[in-house]
Amino acid sequence: MNNLEHVKVWDDCLSIIRQLVEPQKFDTWFVPLKAVSFVDNTITVEVPTDFFREYLESTYLDQLRFAIRRVIGEKAGLKYMVKAVSGQPPMKLAAAKVQTPVNKSVSVNTYPTGGNPGAIVYPGLKRVNINPRLNPVYCFENLVEGECNKMGISAGLSISQAPGKTPFNPLFIFGGPGLGKTHLAQAIGIAIKQRFPDLVVLYVTGNEFKTQYMDRAGVKNELTDFMAFYMRIDVLIVDDIQDLVGPATQQAFFNIFNTLHDNGKQLIFASDRAPADLQNFEQRMLTRLKWGLSVQLQTPSYETRLDVLKARCEREGVEIAEDILEFIANKIKSNFRELEGVLISLIAHATLARQEVTIELAEQVIGNIVGDEKNDLTIDKVQKTVCDYFKITKEVLLSKSRKRDIVQARQIAMYLSRNLIKCSLATIGSELGGKDHSTVLHACSTVSDLMSVDKGFRQYVTDIEKMLVPVEN
Repeated sequence: MNNLEHVKVWDDCLSIIRQLVEPQKFDTWFVPLKAVSFVDNTITVEVPTDFFREYLESTYLDQLRFAIRRVIGEKAGLKYMVKAVSGQPPMKLAAAKVQTPVNKSVSVNTYPTGGNPGAIVYPGLKRVNINPRLNPVYCFENLVEGECNKMGISAGLSISQAPGKTPFNPLFIFGGPGLGKTHLAQAIGIAIKQRFPDLVVLYVTGNEFKTQYMDRAGVKNELTDFMAFYMRIDVLIVDDIQDLVGPATQQAFFNIFNTLHDNGKQLIFASDRAPADLQNFEQRMLTRLKWGLSVQLQTPSYETRLDVLKARCEREGVEIAEDILEFIANKIKSNFRELEGVLISLIAHATLARQEVTIELAEQVIGNIVGDEKNDLTIDKVQKTVCDYFKITKEVLLSKSRKRDIVQARQIAMYLSRNLIKCSLATIGSELGGKDHSTVLHACSTVSDLMSVDKGFRQYVTDIEKMLVPVEN
């Protein structure tokens, strides 16, 4: 292997990422990365600190995955090697007070591969290990309680003491991005595993469930095994359930839901919108999602935001002056994700530059990461603005038309939704004509390419962005 092959592979990846990330953020978070090796389709890159790695994973995972798969292939892998900063104490990742939950292996019915199982075909039994996919960082001990999430935490603690036996089944957690839906949902799962180690717990996203179903739907008997697998789960946690779209997928999930619920198994769902606001869901599915308790997570108060910053500093083993934490808590008001993201980036910047953590540095980091308020932008508002600009209807924008001007308008809407609103790729695709996440990534890449070579096209995007985020004189 060429000794410089890993450098070329990583440079090719960076060329793609550069098109998907704002220049300033690319310089901050990707330029410091260095390729170390390329072995067995896995590229290893050196990162300055653990904080750096964590922020990359939490903020740019989609872009990283898209780039390495484009360059290396579908079996591509990415590993990190943390470089110790000379003269600085080692920094720790957020530590949980619990061990990583592990499920015991269970028996799942499987059917012979020959043909569809008939009435006289007896299934076989297969012992399988089900990874609960629960992150120990997302435990109740690391969850700061406030008025914004008090009801959800109370319900979650009740469920953890008697899963499937409380009125909160299913539990439906909803709220805007970064308000702690995933943390709360996984905390319940972790607490259940601590109290009832023999129960089988599984965390999965709506998009992952949909992909798993589609992979098996066309293969003989694999769909039967897929259904049998999910029907053995004791506590099923589905995050981003708004991505669970498609009649066939919902039909399969409907049957799983009924089986688990009828057998007293616990169901927990998380979504960025209330059950009544879910789009492209069958009415019978919506009815079941409303059976138990729906809990909305609210925007955190100043006191809660400050408590979160203090708790995160304690978990990381770092000390930051309280006036700086108060400054951050006053500036970041929307959600926990941005709040902790700013704190992590602040410490990373101070570590890399060997600077003292000051209010001036905090202000700079906040400006780089959060920027100005985006006027409560929504995907719907982006769609409406694009339609007004190009003088087309929303029905035309969301149609399957392949006319060049319509396709470009749709791609611009995806690009602006991705860059101005921190929604998942699957959510953007769902709201823009039922596209999948790879289509959204392709659209973002296409718009970036056209903006770099076509002045007229770049003007379109700039004009629409100014309409959405007016620039103050």
